[in-house]
Amino acid sequence: MNIRMLKQQLWEKFNIDSFRSGQAEIISDAMDGNDVLGILPTGSGKSLCYQLPATLTGGVTIVVSPLISLMEDQVKQLKAAGIKSAVALNSFMNPLEKKRVFRELNHYQLIYVSPELLQQNEIIHRLQQMHVKLFVVDEAHCISQWGHEFRPDYLRLEEVLKALNHPVVMALSATATPEVQRDIARSLGRPDMKKHIYPMDRDNITFAVKEVTGDKEKLEIIVRLLKRYRVPALIYFSSKRKTEETAAYLSEQVPSHRIAFYHGDMDQMDRITIQQQFMNDQIDVICCTSAFGMGINKHNIRLILHYHFPLQIESFIQEIGRAGRDGKSSVSLLLYSPADKAIPNSIIENELPEEGELQTIAGKLQQLSELPPTEELLPMLELNEIQWRFLHYQMESHGMIEDNRIVHRHGRWEQALQEISSLISRRSALKNRKLYEIVSWIQEDNCLRESLYKGFQKTFNPPLYECCSNCGFSFKNWEPEQTGGEFPALSWDAKLKNIFFAGGQHAETE
Repeated sequence: MNIRMLKQQLWEKFNIDSFRSGQAEIISDAMDGNDVLGILPTGSGKSLCYQLPATLTGGVTIVVSPLISLMEDQVKQLKAAGIKSAVALNSFMNPLEKKRVFRELNHYQLIYVSPELLQQNEIIHRLQQMHVKLFVVDEAHCISQWGHEFRPDYLRLEEVLKALNHPVVMALSATATPEVQRDIARSLGRPDMKKHIYPMDRDNITFAVKEVTGDKEKLEIIVRLLKRYRVPALIYFSSKRKTEETAAYLSEQVPSHRIAFYHGDMDQMDRITIQQQFMNDQIDVICCTSAFGMGINKHNIRLILHYHFPLQIESFIQEIGRAGRDGKSSVSLLLYSPADKAIPNSIIENELPEEGELQTIAGKLQQLSELPPTEELLPMLELNEIQWRFLHYQMESHGMIEDNRIVHRHGRWEQALQEISSLISRRSALKNRKLYEIVSWIQEDNCLRESLYKGFQKTFNPPLYECCSNCGFSFKNWEPEQTGGEFPALSWDAKLKNIFFAGGQHAETE
């Protein structure tokens, strides 16, 4: 479809008069029947790349999305825009609602679903009865074993594509190195995908790094900033417990701000409520882990603080990319103390099974005929859920597990364990290399902007505002538009209030 016709449809369907960079090209290629890989900067409107075709193709568009809150939010936005034929399938649907949606599934044009749910035969069988025209993989870096948020269930999508008679594939991400791009295409079995790779730098974001002595100084800096600036802000932590403690402390020190915490172990409905309150400007600051932010389309976030730094540059770029989606001046500030490196080291160690323990784990599994429920199996194997998810996928791939049953085949296990051990070694080395890269960036003496993007693109756009702390930026000169007026009277229930402050049911360690 030519660009002029697409622009007309864009206005008619979404009341938008022009495409952002890359959108029209990606949409046009997909509607012409080509598999597409699109790498667009965070906040550039990737969702429109599949939402517009879904209203035009006449078939069904499946969107594989990693977060339930992201699916729900996009469906609400579509329905608010008058597009009613969208639905999110997820594990939190009540049985009656799930039954109703399944019965009426052929009435929907746009179906959001998690990769885990696509492993259920019931869903695949239902989708096979429909004409799936476009299959979208959102946050496609999750496919790659070398990507920063790898999820094994994404690797099973090639089999899903075969079961659905090979629809056109659109894979989208904001952060993917050339190595990850190649792995995405290979893992989906689509080596000839048309690539649309756009620079990921955000020219309206100013970068700042400040080395501090410890947590006390971090808190002092954050309190000073919040007292000076009343703007929508996110503060990122590696510790769930720390999000709660800091939210409580900041609420006491800066009572003029409405402050909440958010992490992955909170109740699903609590998380959705917090997210919606933030989107509606009823919360000013969220203390959060990396669980918050993917797909959040809030245009006026002005300040991204990193209390702890993430494990790799890709995660950092995604997190700071949530600021300034309206193009106005926004700032990313990373606070760093020498002791902080112990946290990512600990996280890396807990992501994969130890190579030396593989034989012991295998011995325990070989005594079983079938796998018990996960809550029974994990203590027996002395693994956490992330480690087991990785190992389970690898053992399935090597024919050691089939349909939840242990397969006892002479000679198979020894060779497979050697290959899995080698993969663990390579992935651990990658994780440590990624950690070294971000620590090097934090300690960079030259331009932070240039150094941040050099692994992804050859050049970067000149900054619209001040560049970075190494190029002379100071908060003394930053004067963003601030949130004004008195707080509205809010009728939050006791449960929501409990989420805002530490000491409630959700307090926990990392």
